[in-house]
Amino acid sequence: MADLKGKVALVTGAARGIGAAIATKLAECGANVAICDLKAEWCDETVAALKARGVEAKGYGVNVAVSAEVDACVKAVLADFGRVDIMVNNAGITKDGLLMRMSDDDWDAVLNVNLKGTFLFTRAVARPMMKNKAPDGTPLGGSIINIASVVGIMGNAGQANYTASKGGVIALTKTTAKELGSRNIRCNAVAPGFIQSKMTDVLPENVRKAYMDTIPLRRFGTALDIAKAVAWLAGDDASYVTGQIISVNGGMIG
Repeated sequence: MADLKGKVALVTGAARGIGAAIATKLAECGANVAICDLKAEWCDETVAALKARGVEAKGYGVNVAVSAEVDACVKAVLADFGRVDIMVNNAGITKDGLLMRMSDDDWDAVLNVNLKGTFLFTRAVARPMMKNKAPDGTPLGGSIINIASVVGIMGNAGQANYTASKGGVIALTKTTAKELGSRNIRCNAVAPGFIQSKMTDVLPENVRKAYMDTIPLRRFGTALDIAKAVAWLAGDDASYVTGQIISVNGGMIG
């Protein structure tokens, strides 16, 4: 397990699902966690669960697609926690539809949350991370982890906006790693495959089987599978890993 004691993590889209699992895993590793979602009260249950583990936790409401709100959120986190060592850009939405029928609004909404939101939070935490130093003055930098998707690598019919946003996240990850590496700030992405969720639970059995047949491990992943990958990237065991896309997809693609 990664040792993240004394670290501060900021996780977006963390009120439920994969984001909540990531926040919980980071807290289990000892990190204090700032939890962000569209409304602060959505974070209350996860915040209470993390505090029960003995770490500091607080929820924040923010629209990740609005620059001023993102800057204000990061400023508030810095005021409350003093630093940000780990940034997890997890917030994301879907508005699926065939390309020829997709509205401008559905395209813009998904790109704004999934890609622009990742850019805005990355930009907002970069300078504070540059200022992170050990007691002896050694630069500590930080770790930025973006949640991409297997479909951002291989594409998927009916998800032109989502696949474009996640492909953009992958490209942004690689560029961020190159720009911030000299400041000891690492940037990587985790690309989940099909993950067990309320959405997959209600799929017809024949559809579930069709999806399963594309996965060599013959099962859907779990939110914990993604959280474990994030925790590893956040810790010192991955200190020489940057600009990488870690695919957690049961072998669907390499």
